Amino acid sequence: MDEVKTKSKVYYTDFRCKPDEGPADKLKRLIKAAGMNTIDMDGKFVAIKMHFGELGNLSFLRPNYARAVVDMVKQCGGKPFLTDCNTLYPGSRKNAIEHLYCAWENGFTPLTVGCPVIIGDGLKGTDDIAVPVAGGEYVKEARIGRAVMDADIFISLTHFKGHEMTGFGGAIKNIGMGCGSRAGKKDQHCNGKPVINQDACRGCKRCMRECANDGLVFDEGRKKMSINQDNCVGCGRCIGACNFDAIGFAQDAAIKELNCRMAEYTKAVVYGRPNFHISLVCDVSPTCDCHSGNDTPIIPDVGMFASFDPLALDQACVDACLKQTPLPDSQLADEMASPHFHDHHDHFDNTNPNTEYKTCLAHAEKIGLGNRDYELVRVR
Repeated sequence: MDEVKTKSKVYYTDFRCKPDEGPADKLKRLIKAAGMNTIDMDGKFVAIKMHFGELGNLSFLRPNYARAVVDMVKQCGGKPFLTDCNTLYPGSRKNAIEHLYCAWENGFTPLTVGCPVIIGDGLKGTDDIAVPVAGGEYVKEARIGRAVMDADIFISLTHFKGHEMTGFGGAIKNIGMGCGSRAGKKDQHCNGKPVINQDACRGCKRCMRECANDGLVFDEGRKKMSINQDNCVGCGRCIGACNFDAIGFAQDAAIKELNCRMAEYTKAVVYGRPNFHISLVCDVSPTCDCHSGNDTPIIPDVGMFASFDPLALDQACVDACLKQTPLPDSQLADEMASPHFHDHHDHFDNTNPNTEYKTCLAHAEKIGLGNRDYELVRVR
């Protein structure tokens, strides 16, 4: 007889609040109902992984939400710290000093969030540890920020949004890509490299400002950009920077392998220790909070979700987003109004047509990260 698979529970609440209650208070009620307080945290180090937002971007989660999670951890006797790892690309988070200044400027200080902010992979992004991936097909050892792995308990707090490479940025991306050291991020991106459509390239050089690896070469005579295949690490930052859709991947395999590696990195982070996951589906921008700016949301705010299962959490958030009506004057609305529009019947695929996310969810289930089949529990 076939074994009956138990559904994972995902807890959900909307952003409607009582007169004497704010969203942060409602978040506390949600994560308590979802069982975060059942984890034995007494005297233990608790890493709360989140994204502090690139300078100039305003769609990242407010520090108030982080404070709500920190307060709950403290009530359980835990020793919380907020953490993220350094980026592979230029910006304001590529080393710990700039990263901390960025976090502080965006409102994440010990005073506002109630705990320290620790950059997970150290000063230059080199303080990592090789973590075996149980059942990994693409990654045998994941390079994870040492402070992330030193924690006894792991909690992810995710801003669920669109993404210019992986379709959406949810819990798996926040954990897998976000907890990788600079070497880990390069490991995940290593096989996929973009190509440039020379006819579409305007020679504006906007993409060059996003490349940290000398992976782009500009021909001054032709006023066209090209890829240096020897230096390019396939991080995809140039794709999001191009306003003329001149840069993309030659084939889906590159994105699909990135998705699989990201899922395996996530398993390395959470495997073998207590973990809990929270996603807020609000300000659903079309691209990542890693950019130094953000576009308007593509759909209305949906709500807050929490689960012990990061895969079920991502699946529930996707399903909830796909039920929403696209917002006018958004990137999604613009794509749908284009004369060349091809309907993928999916808000994320329609917003960024060169992306693909289903491989990530399927591979995450295959390697035992979690369960795509879930029960949604409403918290009012």
